[in-house]
Amino acid sequence: MFRKPAESTVFNGSYSQRQSNGRLPSLESKEPAQEGKVVLKKKVTLLRGISIIIGTIIGAGIFISPKGILQNTGSVGMSLTVWTVCGILSLFGALCYAELGTCIKKSGGHYTYILEAFGEFYGAYVCLTSPSSSLAAVVMVLNSMSVSWSARIQIFLTFCKLVAILIIIVPGVMQLIKGETQHFKDAFAGNDASVMRLPLAFYSGMYAYSGWFYLNFVTEEVENPEKNIPLAICTSMVIVTVGYVLTNVAYFTTISANELLTTKAVAVTFAERLMGNFSLAVPIFVALSCFGSMNGGIFAVSRMFYVASREGHLPEILSMIHVRKHTPLPAVLVLYPLTIIMLFTGDLYSLLNFLSFARWLFIGLVVAGLIYLRYKRPDMPRPFKVPLFIPALFSFTCLFMVALSLYSDPVNTGIGFAITLTGVPAYYLFIIWDKKPKWFRRLLGKSTFTRGPFLPLSSNR
Repeated sequence: MFRKPAESTVFNGSYSQRQSNGRLPSLESKEPAQEGKVVLKKKVTLLRGISIIIGTIIGAGIFISPKGILQNTGSVGMSLTVWTVCGILSLFGALCYAELGTCIKKSGGHYTYILEAFGEFYGAYVCLTSPSSSLAAVVMVLNSMSVSWSARIQIFLTFCKLVAILIIIVPGVMQLIKGETQHFKDAFAGNDASVMRLPLAFYSGMYAYSGWFYLNFVTEEVENPEKNIPLAICTSMVIVTVGYVLTNVAYFTTISANELLTTKAVAVTFAERLMGNFSLAVPIFVALSCFGSMNGGIFAVSRMFYVASREGHLPEILSMIHVRKHTPLPAVLVLYPLTIIMLFTGDLYSLLNFLSFARWLFIGLVVAGLIYLRYKRPDMPRPFKVPLFIPALFSFTCLFMVALSLYSDPVNTGIGFAITLTGVPAYYLFIIWDKKPKWFRRLLGKSTFTRGPFLPLSSNR
C-alpha cells in the first residue's frame, strides 16, 4: 500500500524504522545487505554503463530532431550551433549528475536527488508525475527476465547505433573531401526564427541528447560507482557530441535546408542519395537504435519506480524483486501500459514539447539541489566534484528554457504544466491523507497484494 516513509518496515521478521527527516537514510555510506534479503546485484560494469548511456541517448532523436532544430532556428549555421551548445550543456548536466551519483550512492536518479536535497514532498512529486506495442512487450519481457542479458543486448544495440552513425558520417566526410559544401555557404543567412522559438529548438536538441542521466537511475547496481559513473558519463558524452555534430554536418553535404524541412526521415533520404541499394540497411539500424533506447530507458526508469516504492511513495508491490531473476519485475511491468499510451500520440513534436516541460523542470531542480547541498551539507564526501559555475549555468538554462517555452508553445507546454500539477493532489491523496475510507484502503490493498502464484517476489519495504 501507499504509506509514509516514517512507518516501520519488516525484514525477515525484524522491524527497521525508517528516518523521517526528508532524506533517504545513510546516503553517504554503503549499507551491508541484510542477511537473506533479496537485492539487486551489482552487474553494471564500466562497459555496460557506457552502453546504457550511449544506448539511451542515441535513439530516434538524431534522425528526427534535425528537422525540429532547423525549423526553429531558420538557418544551417544556427542549427549546427544549437547542436554543439546542446552537447556542451548536456555534458555540464552529466558532470553534475556524476557528482551526485558518487556522493549519493542510491538508485532512482531525479527522484532520489530531489528527495535528498528538498525533502519528501518534492521527491514523491517526481515519481507521481512521470508518465509499437509488440516491440514494447519484447523490451518488458527482456528486462523482467535478466539484468545481465538486458545489459548484454544493450551493448550489442549500442554497437549497432554507432555503426548507424558511422554509415552517415563516413559518406559525409567523403562528400566534404569532394568539395560538396554549397549548403554551407551563407550558413547563417535566412535566419528568420525569433529568439522566442529558440527554446523549442533547444528542446529538440536536448531531446536528442537526453539519456545521459539514466546511469544514475541504477547507481546501486554499478560496480565501483565512484570511478565508473564519472568515467562512463564523460566517455559517453564526448563520443555522442562529436558523433551528433559530424552527423548533422554530413546531412548538409547532401541535403539542403529546404529539403531537410520537407523530408520525413532525414537519414533515409541521405542514404538513398549516396548509397543506392545499401540504403535499405539504414531503416534497420534506425529501428535497432530505437529498440536500444527503449531498452535502456525501461531498464533505468523501472529502478526509479522501485526506489520510490521502497521509500513508501508508490504501491509496495513495485518495490518487490523476483527472487530468482533479481529483477524489479513489477516496476518493469507497470511501464508497459505507460509506453502504450505514448504510442497513441499522433504528433511527435507535440509529445516532445509537453513531456520536455516536466523533464527539464525536474532536471533543473536536481542540479539546483546540488548547489543547495554544497551549502547545506559541505562535509558530505564528494569523490567527484565539479566547479560551481557548471551546475549554476546548467540549472539556470533548464529553468529559463522551461519558462520561455510556455510563451513559445503555450498549448503543448501548458499540457505538460498541467500534468506536472497533478502530482500535488496525488501526493496528498495517497501519501499524506491518513483518514482514508475503508473502501479506499481496500482498493489500495488490492493493488498492492494482488499478484499471481507465478510471481515469486520478495518485498524490500
